Amino acid sequence: MNEQKKRTEVRLSVEGMTCDSCATHVKSALESIDEVKMVEIPSWKDGYAKVLVEGDIDEKELEGVVDKTGYKAKVEVKHEFLSSLILPVEPKATGFDVVVIGTGGAGVASAIKAAELGYTVALVERGEIGGTCVNIGCVPSKTLIRAAGIHHSAKDNPFKGTNTSAGQIQWKQLVQQKNELVSQLRKEKYIDIIAQYPDNITLLRGHARLTKDNHVILDDGTKIEPSRIIIATGARPRILQIDGASSETVLTSTTLMDLEELPKSLIIIGGRSIALELGQTLSRFGTKVTILQRSDSIIPDKEPEIIDALTAYLKDEGIDIVTGVKIVSISDGAQKTVEVQIGGATKEYQSEHILMAVGRVPNTDNMGLSEVGVELDTHGFIIVNSQMGTTNPSIFAAGDVTTLPKFVYVAAASGGIATENALKGTKNEMDLTTMPAIIFTSPQVATVGMTESMAKEAGYDVSTSVLPLKYVPRALAAHDVRGLIKLVADSRSNRLLGAHVLAEEAGEIIPIAAMAILMGRKFNFTVSDLQQMLFPYLVQAEGIKLAALAFDKDISKLSCCAG
Repeated sequence: MNEQKKRTEVRLSVEGMTCDSCATHVKSALESIDEVKMVEIPSWKDGYAKVLVEGDIDEKELEGVVDKTGYKAKVEVKHEFLSSLILPVEPKATGFDVVVIGTGGAGVASAIKAAELGYTVALVERGEIGGTCVNIGCVPSKTLIRAAGIHHSAKDNPFKGTNTSAGQIQWKQLVQQKNELVSQLRKEKYIDIIAQYPDNITLLRGHARLTKDNHVILDDGTKIEPSRIIIATGARPRILQIDGASSETVLTSTTLMDLEELPKSLIIIGGRSIALELGQTLSRFGTKVTILQRSDSIIPDKEPEIIDALTAYLKDEGIDIVTGVKIVSISDGAQKTVEVQIGGATKEYQSEHILMAVGRVPNTDNMGLSEVGVELDTHGFIIVNSQMGTTNPSIFAAGDVTTLPKFVYVAAASGGIATENALKGTKNEMDLTTMPAIIFTSPQVATVGMTESMAKEAGYDVSTSVLPLKYVPRALAAHDVRGLIKLVADSRSNRLLGAHVLAEEAGEIIPIAAMAILMGRKFNFTVSDLQQMLFPYLVQAEGIKLAALAFDKDISKLSCCAG
């Protein structure tokens, strides 16, 4: 492969350019150097040039060749990292243009994008096709969450005159139905989709290892020599390295959802999304749940108003939440025991099972990433830039195996971006500024954009509104006013910076706020514009408008539908 040599991105400031012709002269001068493989000058007005160098070159040579044309150049940045200046790949007559490792959301999106662009793909998978979301993540967990919600509503119905009751949970039937849905979606959305590209995508089985010449070798000895490699191997549940903790003594989110019997009691180590979702689900099915959280609160990155309210709601449902906990050890016996320290005191908690929900570990084991110069962060995740490039110019990465947020929609989007940039030399970027995030508790937590503290740290003149859900007519009609809506805005520009919702159906509301933030950035859409929008009456999303009005008005003094 012609990318075996060291590649360096160099940015030069260039003084003296006054027109497009000047930029052309500078570009031509730099391109005259053999080691320079590509030059980008966005505009003469920007006053800089980006240069992709292959091999070793003295930065004085770059500056000198520009100086000779009558301009003044100075190297500002020089680093051996994937440049945005990637050479396009010409499709091969034989062999594979790209190897995609992993068949989850990122990997399949990546392979499909390559096929759509006319390239041939070796799609490698060592385990179950479909990755985390369909097999052991979103699909099975949300199925059980929905079932728990129905069961809970039957037991605790807020409407007078409608007498409902909930019978005993048939756990094995629930698990079987969950597994049937997983199998159906794995086939329809992954296996069958891959099969629709027989001329472009070849599915290969085995563990992939990268070699120094940027080739890929499978454990059966198969060797592939692609032009590009895209790593999308995902991540798996993390088990803390503490005394007594192992796959034999603790459950993960994967093994919990496949238990043969519903636990009578469960300790959950962790206090973020997975811990809360599965904790509330099992609690509603009748399991006694205790949550042990290291931080001083659950979901510590969320707004304090949401943290406090959700904590209270979960405790009202009978979940024991203990924060500020240091886990000391785990022991197995008739009951499993967790020894902890809380404020200097030692305490023991016991339960039938222990669930460890403390984040994820990247699937990068024995892949040879260090040998090919792919840099990892301190937790082992692949470091990528906004264009999904790694520190090896021929290797891109996408999805949960990277430093990106761990959401399947982020994974799928990053897979497409990685492929197009890798193969076509484009410079598409992943924009996470309007990325919604949802925790599927009841009520749900849905967020997008900046929190109040983030906006202040960024230097904005921050204003906020907090609207209790009791002012949202839909919540009143549903007899469920648990929750609130908090909006964060910039007082100077009157643009929305963030939205934070605690409510049933919060996930259906948050895209409206995300769109408002995006439109503010691109078209100067303001909070005033949001206040003037027409929202249908008796929908939960009307709360976004009411929260926007709350910046200026006392909502308690407004009539229904009043603006």
